[in-house]
Amino acid sequence: MHKSHIGLIGLAVMGENLVLNMESKGLRISVFNRSAEKVKKFTGGRAAGKKIIGTYSLEELVASLERPRKVMMLVKAGKAVDDFIDSLIPLLESGDIIIDGGNSNYVDTIRRTSYVEANNMLYIGTGISGGEEGALTGPSIMPGGSTEAWPYVRDVFLSVAARTDEGSPCVEWVGANGAGHFVKMVHNGIEYGDMQVIAEAYFLMKELLFMKHEDMHKVFKEWNTGDLSSYLIGITADIMDFKDEDGYPLVERILDKAGQKGTGKWTGINALELGIPLTLIAESVFARYLSGQKDLRVKASRMTTGPEARTPAYPGRFLNDLKDAVYASKIISYAQGFELMREGSKKYQWNLDYASIASMWRAGCIIRSSFLDNIINAFGREKNLENLILDDFFHSRIEKAHEGWRRVIASAVINGIPVPALSSALAYYDGLRSKTLPANLIQAQRDYFGAHTYERIDKPGGEFFHTNWTGKGGKTSSTTYDV
Repeated sequence: MHKSHIGLIGLAVMGENLVLNMESKGLRISVFNRSAEKVKKFTGGRAAGKKIIGTYSLEELVASLERPRKVMMLVKAGKAVDDFIDSLIPLLESGDIIIDGGNSNYVDTIRRTSYVEANNMLYIGTGISGGEEGALTGPSIMPGGSTEAWPYVRDVFLSVAARTDEGSPCVEWVGANGAGHFVKMVHNGIEYGDMQVIAEAYFLMKELLFMKHEDMHKVFKEWNTGDLSSYLIGITADIMDFKDEDGYPLVERILDKAGQKGTGKWTGINALELGIPLTLIAESVFARYLSGQKDLRVKASRMTTGPEARTPAYPGRFLNDLKDAVYASKIISYAQGFELMREGSKKYQWNLDYASIASMWRAGCIIRSSFLDNIINAFGREKNLENLILDDFFHSRIEKAHEGWRRVIASAVINGIPVPALSSALAYYDGLRSKTLPANLIQAQRDYFGAHTYERIDKPGGEFFHTNWTGKGGKTSSTTYDV
């Protein structure tokens, strides 16, 4: 009997679809699930007649694989991953490879890589994006971990990954230990930002322009043919056109409480830890939290008042401005995301290739868009680009868009319509282009109440001063440090 090329643990929808994708590319796969019933149902159903072997213990799974054995897990992030690693290590041999294809926190992946390597085996933590459809037809794959493992899994990953229209596979080795899951985390953070920006655009169309859903469908469909062409804009057009059984727009019958699985939150937390102003993505996470406070919002809506929304005098111009606002905010979202990856790469010495990362996102993943070609070109022009806004292309596009962007946010504020992502993105842009900010006052306040010291513009950098602001304090200052 022929041995399988790879084993997969976890037969939820993503696991099943990825296995079927692998099998369609000529691979033989052994599968295992803690519920034997799922294995029976899959092998007797969708996998029937295919080169997919059901196994009913980890021992049986491992015994069915060719050397070096490659075991991939698609299970819930956290304890389940650690439990399976601990169960697999005694069954595997030196040089065998464990792969985590779930949405694990990159810090866990760093720890697990060291742990597995200490047992003379290899470990890969890979981000996989594309949802159920992507897993079946071709996802974007972002692997990192034990570099020595890449040659053994490269052909497998290349065979199942999405491909661009030019035929380029959306997979490449990202870097050591947790690099793959870190990049996937940032991908998901940008995804949060994109979704919130689009949701705010929809809300303005609905609450300020009082547009019908068929007209919103046309606008999003038109946007999807130009600069904003992307998977998320495309599916939004479809959603606007989808009717419930009685012909009513289905989207309006969906409860306005957004869920999340944690990757957006992790992105925000890491931005705080690394000192990167990831404002748009953080606001997108907070917007989901606020949406979750439905009961509180209903109570507040009964007790508070606000302006009555009035349609702008020129709705056509407002729609053009809205398109500019969405596009400019999208630039900010990616600029912040890539700056976070730059800082993470520096801290963990990953030497990330940003053009390669943007290329991996061009097909298969949730944030795929024509926009990514411009990012690839930007990092092609300047490999060590500090911020996308400093690139000539993106700088020129924001210069063209910012007036309309401002008009949209002004209208939203005047009419009492919340646009946290659009407005925080503009605030970031205005902050970034400001040669001076009011932080000098903050430093004076810190020194006043806590003797935290400050630097002076008329003295060399790195020289710190303390002032006895009240005449009652002493000359002793606090230690100087930044978290």
